[in-house]
Amino acid sequence: MPSATPSPRLSNGLELSDLGERIRRERTRRQMSLDGLAAVSGVSRSMLSAVETGGKVPTILILDRIATALDTSIARLLDDEEGGRVILHRRDEQEVAIDPSGWERRILSPVLPGIEFEFMRTTIGPKVDAGVFLPHAPGSREYVAVERGTLLLTIDGTPYTLHAGDSISYDGDCRHGFENPGDEELVYYLVMDDSGNVRHDRHERATHHHGNA
Repeated sequence: MPSATPSPRLSNGLELSDLGERIRRERTRRQMSLDGLAAVSGVSRSMLSAVETGGKVPTILILDRIATALDTSIARLLDDEEGGRVILHRRDEQEVAIDPSGWERRILSPVLPGIEFEFMRTTIGPKVDAGVFLPHAPGSREYVAVERGTLLLTIDGTPYTLHAGDSISYDGDCRHGFENPGDEELVYYLVMDDSGNVRHDRHERATHHHGNA
């Protein structure tokens, strides 16, 4: 009897069917329909359905829009939670999302229980526009530091040009685009801290619970 055809895998080795199941689980946990997720993320219902069934490989931009709409991170969709006072990730153990347009996102931080925090190293090829990312939740904050090359960062339509050694931080609830306008490879580090939103949600839930006690 022939064996079943294995599901296609992402660059990090995760099967597309497993990624789709994680997205579906997060969506149903939030009691969102495919139409609801499509409306919030800006990703078409047909694309979402194909991703959830493992039929299509999402780009990093699409995956980020899905994660943002679900109030989570790409890292949490790609990897399992870890615990421990010390967590070591060797280079070959880090999750890497590769976009066919010519850039990659390497996730340097672990997925921790109850913490929405992501530390990543992004590499964008010459003359590559990585696209515009949707606003994260109010209370979130992003920090960027350029290692080499030139970054054209657009925040709610306002452009900022950063060179090697420059850094910038901004509220995460904005539309932010990343582009390499130069002729050399761009490398920058980005930290996304969504803990402010988590604290806000916990306060809201606690207030709601108290009010209904």
